[in-house]
Amino acid sequence: MIKVFGHTSPDTDSAASAIVWAWYLTEMRNRPAKPFLLGRPNTEAAFVLQHWDVPMPELLDLAAGDDVVIVDTNNPAELPDNIADANLTAIIDHHLLVGGLKTKTPINITIRPLACTATVMYDLMGSAVEKAPRHIKGLMLSCILSDTLEFRSPTTTPHDRAVAEELARDLRVNIGEFAAEMFAAKSDVSAFSEAELLTMDSKEYSVGDKELRVSVLETTSPGQILSRKDALMAAMPEVAAKDGADQVLLFVVDILNEEATLLIPNDLVKTIAEKSFGVSVSGDTVVLPGVMSRKKQIIPVLSL
Repeated sequence: MIKVFGHTSPDTDSAASAIVWAWYLTEMRNRPAKPFLLGRPNTEAAFVLQHWDVPMPELLDLAAGDDVVIVDTNNPAELPDNIADANLTAIIDHHLLVGGLKTKTPINITIRPLACTATVMYDLMGSAVEKAPRHIKGLMLSCILSDTLEFRSPTTTPHDRAVAEELARDLRVNIGEFAAEMFAAKSDVSAFSEAELLTMDSKEYSVGDKELRVSVLETTSPGQILSRKDALMAAMPEVAAKDGADQVLLFVVDILNEEATLLIPNDLVKTIAEKSFGVSVSGDTVVLPGVMSRKKQIIPVLSL
């Protein structure tokens, strides 16, 4: 059996794409596969699975020699510590190539400049998409709406939008109404601790001699998160230390107003904000108009 999984702190694309590809391998390629999670999914991902009546995948228990397919990441820092002991057979992703993974034999790697892993899978599946059951098509649509923020994100390509609209027509789903339900679920973070919020959607990144954990919380209710900013900033040192990082950067992305608020807990983050985004910081937050994407608008510009 092939184990299919995405990155730690699973979001909608990571969790649902693993389910989609496991279905494709099992039903269309006659290669038995099963999806797994590398942690508790965020509230939006949990909503999506419930909406399409899909069981929550089990947490991954990876053993040496297991056949695996990795989706929605190629970064070893976001994968199990023993990933090098597994038999990696394929990677399907839409992020920049990080490097560091080693395989026992040549493998299939597909990384395309699209907004969503599910869009890449839609293309790879070809005519098999027509045979996919409703829940698989629904999961693919959900992934695209999530990763594009309903086409607001600058990572959105015309192809992502076309695929989403085709799936929505097939499913008879109103994109605006369904996306609003997804984003409402994503915005309800009341059950999560500050430490959980800081690691819910987070990537490791180096800037100069500093190791950073770059965290993003996308929401239609930024006030709910920003009301906890003092507690969030107080939790940052322990979260950073746990991962061997120097600092956590937290960007609260306002989906509807299309802007991000960066928390400024100290002079290091103030310097990063001013040099990276050309802003002047005078308090413990700074608003960054138009900033929606970590992949395209945050990570590429970070500097000290």
